[in-house]
Amino acid sequence: MKKGFLSNHRQNRKLVSLVENRTIYSSEYSELNIFETHKVAEKVQLNFDFPIIASMLTGKKIMHLENMPSFEFLPGESVVVPSKKDLIIDFPIANLENPTQCLALAIDPEKIKEIVYKFNEEVILDRTDSDWSLDDASSHLTNQPEVNHLINRLTTTFVNDAKSKDVILDLMIQELIVRLLQTKAKQTLLCKDIFTDTRIGSVLKYIKDNLTEKDITVDTLAEKAHMSSSHFFKQFKNTLGVSPIDFVNSERIKFAKKLMSNNPKERISDIAFKSGFNNVSYFNRQFKNHELIIPSQYKKIINQTK
Repeated sequence: MKKGFLSNHRQNRKLVSLVENRTIYSSEYSELNIFETHKVAEKVQLNFDFPIIASMLTGKKIMHLENMPSFEFLPGESVVVPSKKDLIIDFPIANLENPTQCLALAIDPEKIKEIVYKFNEEVILDRTDSDWSLDDASSHLTNQPEVNHLINRLTTTFVNDAKSKDVILDLMIQELIVRLLQTKAKQTLLCKDIFTDTRIGSVLKYIKDNLTEKDITVDTLAEKAHMSSSHFFKQFKNTLGVSPIDFVNSERIKFAKKLMSNNPKERISDIAFKSGFNNVSYFNRQFKNHELIIPSQYKKIINQTK
């Protein structure tokens, strides 16, 4: 799908700059910006009037966002940035043959507010002491296959410019915001010291503490939450937007990426088993589902800057 919409985009876009060349596709409540950079550059600054969801397509960036440590931004990852916040970006590997490509989806703040209100009122959550929001701080999202697939669908719809584009985009943007809110709930439950306050939180702590064990099942996690397996599965997915096993796999992929970053020469089979996977084929499939590239391609990107 990615190759398809990029191919359509290249046929229609005009290249007027080698650094963050910008093409804009618009709809009623949102605007899609596709940026392409064809040479190494540092400290490129961007700023948007609307909150944005940015997603990497090809290449690599180093992102410098307010109140966050600098980080590598790679294909398959996204960032959520509130409105009027500066993005300072470095491009360490861009060139004419292999440009760094990224999309930035800007959404009308009133549309976001409407969906956030409905989500907080109607969706059953394992709540903390405040409502979920996208507007408080930037977020770096990794291991989010549902968000990645939805962004790909949104981009294809923008670029193809069908007659029903605005109606379809409206529905997909609602889904995207809900999934981002579920992601924010997951990050909050993982990062704050509230594990003993919620059943789902205590399960997340158990997963973190036993991530490399190969016998984590829904029944095991339901027992830790003192729920039936069916009720636990529903409650977990309503809160975080993914099934328990999908969440376990996403955390294992995150752990595997750290292992590859720390030791790029380590064999992929060893990485898979150290991350809690039973076999390499399943690890490769899960890695591609989450990161949109296979482990060997991810290692190649890492090795380019070692």
